[in-house]
Amino acid sequence: MNNTGTSLILQVVARFLLPMLLLFSVFLLLRGHDEPGGGFIAGLVASTAFALHLFAFDAAQTRKLIGIDSSYLMGGGLIISLISGLIGVVQSGSAYLSAVWWYVNVPGLGELKISTPLIFDIGVYLVVTGMVTTLLFSLAQLEE
Repeated sequence: MNNTGTSLILQVVARFLLPMLLLFSVFLLLRGHDEPGGGFIAGLVASTAFALHLFAFDAAQTRKLIGIDSSYLMGGGLIISLISGLIGVVQSGSAYLSAVWWYVNVPGLGELKISTPLIFDIGVYLVVTGMVTTLLFSLAQLEE
C-alpha cells in the first residue's frame, strides 16, 4: 500500500487502462450512428475510465485529470445536443432533430461524413460522462 491507501498494482493498471478506455470510448462514439455504439455507451466507458482512476488515486487527482468541472460537461453536452436539433430546422426548414449531413475532404484521409446525429451523440457523451463522474465524486465525498 502507498500513502493514498490503495494498491500500487491498481495504480499501475489504472494508468495503463485509462488512455485505452478513453480511446475505446471515442471509437464507440464515432461509430455509433452507423453501428452499435453511440454517445450513451461511449460516455459510460469514459466514466468507467475515470472511476478506475478515482479508485486507484483520489477525487482531487481525478478532478485534475478531467480538467473541467463535471457539471460543465453536463451543461455543455446538453447545449450541444439541443443545438444539433436546431440545425435541421434552420438549414432546411424541416422538423427538430432532422439529420443534416456534410461531406468534408481532408487531405490524406479522404472524405469525412459529419452529421447532426454525430453532434447530438457528442452532446450525449458529454452529458453522460459529466453525470456519472458527478455521481462518483459525490460518493467519494461521502467516504471522506
